[in-house]
Amino acid sequence: MILITLTVGLKMIKLSNEQIKQYFHRSYAAADGLWFMKVEDKYGFDVALDIDNEVWKVLPKIQARMLKSMGKMENGMDALFECLTTRLSLEGFKFEAEKDSAGKIFTVNISECPWHNAMIKLGREKLSEKVGTLVCNTEYSVWASEFGENISFELKKQICKGCKSCILHFSIKS
Repeated sequence: MILITLTVGLKMIKLSNEQIKQYFHRSYAAADGLWFMKVEDKYGFDVALDIDNEVWKVLPKIQARMLKSMGKMENGMDALFECLTTRLSLEGFKFEAEKDSAGKIFTVNISECPWHNAMIKLGREKLSEKVGTLVCNTEYSVWASEFGENISFELKKQICKGCKSCILHFSIKS
């Protein structure tokens, strides 16, 4: 375990890797939620969702390219699998992922989504389905395209639609 010590005046705060991860994750999630609600207050829910979806057409590109670079990976299903599961782990999703033996298909079964949980906590569960359907389809389609034009994505099930899990299905286009 690596400890980072931050100097604040004369006091020292020692943070573990897990505390650092929690700090940045919470800040990231809070910024996303606050941004959405401020746009919603000014322009309405539908405009905020449309703008949010535009953001999610770009952010996954940044995330995917960064993880590919950090992992020294190229395009392809194996790289997508590694990078996407890393991202899901970093963001606090609970999931299982499995690949077929030929490397042409993989499925991610998400049993707990921190974004949906945040919507519930904020009393906005009824809006979660609309947000999740649009944003998740956009986000994961972008992830697929970042690893190859021949990779397709299909959102098979969603927690925000009352299912027990979200099922993300990635495959090589025939």
